[in-house]
Amino acid sequence: MAEERVRRLGDRNEVRLTGTIASREALRYTPAGIPVLTLSLEHASGQVEAEVPRRVELHIEAMVIGELARRMERLQVGQPVSVRGFLANRSRRSTRVILHVNEFETDERT
Repeated sequence: MAEERVRRLGDRNEVRLTGTIASREALRYTPAGIPVLTLSLEHASGQVEAEVPRRVELHIEAMVIGELARRMERLQVGQPVSVRGFLANRSRRSTRVILHVNEFETDERT
C-alpha cells in the first residue's frame, strides 16, 4: 500500500543548496579515466519548522563526476557556491549519504 502511494508521487530526489566550500580533495580519476572530485559544503540559514523559526547549520560531503568535476576543481575553500544534485549512499556497501552535484553556480565565471 505504501509503495503504491510512493509510486504515485514519483521518484524525485533533488537537492538545491547554497553554502561555501568547506574542504576539497585533489581531483582524481577512476580506472576508466573519469574525473572525480570529493568536497564538503557548509550551509547556514534561517528556516521555519512547525511555525517556529530556527537556525540551521549543516556540513555535507559532496561528490562531482565528469567534466563538472574539472570545473569545480577551480573553486577555493571558503568560496560561496550554489549546487543542485541528488542524495545517494556513498557506495553500495555504505549507508553514509552524500550529495552528488549535477550543477553549480558561483558569483564568478567558472
